[in-house]
Amino acid sequence: MLTPGQRLRALREEFGLTIRDVETASIRIAAKHQNDDFIIPLSRLSDIETKGIVPSIFRLYSLAVIYRRDMREFLAWFGVDLNGISSDLCLVEPPRSHRSEALDPATMVRVPMKLDPAFDGRKTTNIGRMIEQWGTVPLAYLQDFTATEFSYGYVGTEDFTMYPILLPGSFVQIDETKNEVMNGVWRSEYERPIYFVETREGYTCSWCALKKDQLILQPHPLSPAPVRILQHPRDAEVVGQVVGVAMKLGDWRPCKTVPEPKVPAELC
Repeated sequence: MLTPGQRLRALREEFGLTIRDVETASIRIAAKHQNDDFIIPLSRLSDIETKGIVPSIFRLYSLAVIYRRDMREFLAWFGVDLNGISSDLCLVEPPRSHRSEALDPATMVRVPMKLDPAFDGRKTTNIGRMIEQWGTVPLAYLQDFTATEFSYGYVGTEDFTMYPILLPGSFVQIDETKNEVMNGVWRSEYERPIYFVETREGYTCSWCALKKDQLILQPHPLSPAPVRILQHPRDAEVVGQVVGVAMKLGDWRPCKTVPEPKVPAELC
């Protein structure tokens, strides 16, 4: 198997470029961006091709331009696959809820290509055992399945606003076209829309009610979080409705005491 350096050298030779040609081209790129970090000296390119030296992000950009390749491909050659970001997000658990744009650079995704014929959508199933074949599909192909623009958020490990139906550490899918608060009578807490809200202090997921210019952020009754009343849209804005959620279960431990629900000052 060829090393990244050998693959870069093969590309250079395929284009009929000498090491001097690459250096000259990189000098022009550096001049345009007014940054000498884009320059690839003769000796450095030789080291990259033969000694396993990893180029800087600036030099990698220059190589991507000179060789007419996607820089993400070069990053993957050196062990940084941007399509793997989704599987690594669970390794970091920020305490605050936030919008997530980490998946934007991804261009490919692994999806089920073939299901077991015995799959019955009416029954709870171990999907992993029902998938007979996985395949890699360009994300651009998946755009044909939906015309709705979604964004994604992460519920911080310290955000218990919608606990226990929406656990801290969850990833949520947000439909930004549904950013108008719906009022009504809901038959269950699962039917009542959950909204992803941006406030001056950050983001949160909550039930909402809008009364004139006041946005009421209503937590789950079992949550220790207080009811919050904020000026709309000055102090709080509804980003959209939560339409999907991915939660990891099984990491919770019994606690000896349960925090008392907080009561906002204006309700005392």
